Amino acid sequence: MKKIEAIIRKSKFDDVKEALHQIEVNFFTYWDVTGVGNEKEGHVYRGITYSTTDIQRRYLSIVVSDPFLERTVEAILKTAYTGMVGDGKIFISDIIDTYRIRTKENGTDAVN
Repeated sequence: MKKIEAIIRKSKFDDVKEALHQIEVNFFTYWDVTGVGNEKEGHVYRGITYSTTDIQRRYLSIVVSDPFLERTVEAILKTAYTGMVGDGKIFISDIIDTYRIRTKENGTDAVN
C-alpha cells in the first residue's frame, strides 16, 4: 500500500476529485492549507499589488493498494496541471498496514 499526498491548486480540486472517482478512488481526505512558495514577486491586479509568498492550496491524502498507485498519480498529474508555477507537488510513501475500525479488517481489505 502507498500513501499519496498531493498539494494542488484549489481551482483544480473539483477536476482532480472527478478524475479520482472515475478511476474508482472513492475515499480520500483533503483540507485547505497555506504554504510558502518560491515566487517572491507580488502580482498586480487593478493597480493593487498582492503578496504571493503565502499560497492557498488544497492538500489531499490518499491511501491506495499498489495496483492503483500509477493510475492515481497519473490522474492527479493530468487534471491538476496548468503549466504555470505553483501547480503543486505529489509525495508518495509506503504504508505498513491499515485497519478499518468498524470491521477490524486490515491490509488491502481495509483500503478497498
